[in-house]
Amino acid sequence: MIYLDTHVLVRLYQGEVEKLSEAARREIEHQDLLVSPAAVLELEYLHEIGRLEPSATKLIGTLAAELRTKVCDIPFPAIVEQARKEKWSRDPFDRLVVAHAKVGNAPLISKDENIRRHYRRTVW
Repeated sequence: MIYLDTHVLVRLYQGEVEKLSEAARREIEHQDLLVSPAAVLELEYLHEIGRLEPSATKLIGTLAAELRTKVCDIPFPAIVEQARKEKWSRDPFDRLVVAHAKVGNAPLISKDENIRRHYRRTVW
C-alpha cells in the first residue's frame, strides 16, 4: 500500500498521469492506494477557495471508482500524536499526510521537496 499526497490526487483526477514521475506511476499501478483524510480536507479547502473545480467528495469518489483508492481509517488521535512530532513544517496538511504514512508504515507519493527531505519513504 502507498499513500498519495494531495497534488497527486488532483493530477490523477485530471488525467495528468504524465506529470507524475515514472517511479510514482509504477507504484500507483502496483500498490493499494490510500488517502489521508487530511488530504480530503485539503481538497475541499482548495475547492472552497476556487483553486479546484470538483469538490473533495466528487474527486475522491471518482478516484475510488476508477483506481480503487481508499480513505485511510487509522484513528485520528494516533495521527495527531505523530503529526505533533513533525516539526519540519508549519503546513498542517503536510504534517498530517506524512503522519498518516508513518503511522500506516507505508511510503508516500509526493513531489513536495520539503516532504521528501523529511520522510525518507517518499517516492518521486
